[in-house]
Amino acid sequence: MFFKDIIGQIEAKQRLIKEAKEGKIPHARLFCGSEGIGKLGLAIAYARYILCEHPSNDDACGNCPSCIKFNKLVHPDLHFVFPVIKKKNSKETTSDDYLPEWRNLLNNTPYFNLNIWLKEMGAENQQAMIYVKESDEILRKLSLKSSQGGYKIMIIWLPEKMNTECSNKLLKLLEEPPTQTVFILVSEEPDNLLATIQSRTQRMQLYGINEEYIANNLMEIYGLQHTDASHIAHQSEGNYLKALETIHLSEENQFFFDMFVKLMRLSYQRKIREMKQWSENIASIGREQQKHFLTYCQRLIRENFIYNFKDTTLVYLNNEEQNFSNRFSPFINEQNVIGIMNELNEAQRHIEQNVNARMVFFDFALKMIVLLVQK
Repeated sequence: MFFKDIIGQIEAKQRLIKEAKEGKIPHARLFCGSEGIGKLGLAIAYARYILCEHPSNDDACGNCPSCIKFNKLVHPDLHFVFPVIKKKNSKETTSDDYLPEWRNLLNNTPYFNLNIWLKEMGAENQQAMIYVKESDEILRKLSLKSSQGGYKIMIIWLPEKMNTECSNKLLKLLEEPPTQTVFILVSEEPDNLLATIQSRTQRMQLYGINEEYIANNLMEIYGLQHTDASHIAHQSEGNYLKALETIHLSEENQFFFDMFVKLMRLSYQRKIREMKQWSENIASIGREQQKHFLTYCQRLIRENFIYNFKDTTLVYLNNEEQNFSNRFSPFINEQNVIGIMNELNEAQRHIEQNVNARMVFFDFALKMIVLLVQK
């Protein structure tokens, strides 16, 4: 993975290359931003550039022994940490237990989210975490001598998934890092990290990919016409994953849309029995999917509220969502939008705390009966 493989993020690439060339590589860097913008791919390209023996002015050379080792992400001085699910009959699961699946996914694309990774692991209803045993593995790996006598790089994807004990151990490593070691933390929720961890990293905030870069990629890779590619790029809000989902509507997104529409209709019609069945259906999917569903609901509520302003440049809906919003958006207004978003936030918090999902979703559904009629 090279810098050239990362869509957009031109300023970030230039800054990383400049610092590396000047020898100003911080021992710990925190890449922050939403999903689908290329944070993980950028971290890997940055690691490759650092480890490259003959880097050019804009990328790794691709030909030196270090780059050749990097081709399958098996470089001895490159290490990964990421959220995992517990293996059966195993009390202590670490990233190494899922390295083949991780490398397989990364070699296909650097653009994926936690839910895609969960499916790769076969997580079903399990939630992924970075367990305390991982911190011992980090220390062991970084205590080894560099194979090239240079840097050792540890990329930690979604460090906010670390449990408290693991976070505290990582903090000690960041306070007293091994010689010529670079930590790259790739986070979507950096505020959920310990404040002391945040303070010991150099933060780089990454933003959505420019629409033009997404559109050009869609035309080049998927052969879309300019008008279609530009429309999809606009809908994506800088999220390349979302652009891909617009082209190949995922089964999960279709399921989320169908469940959202069903709930809104049942709530408006006050069909309590059917709403209870709806709650049981949504409670039967995994916790991570439930959280993603609630995030999807928040997006649709927000988009329907904005839809009322009749400015299409502000709206990011696919065709099916937009057709529904033509009729539904008047029900989302100044009187109820904050209340609905608050209820969705509370439901998401309860799901994260492992509260009974049937109760959480049925309670939310009942509240929607009252909120939808507020004008």
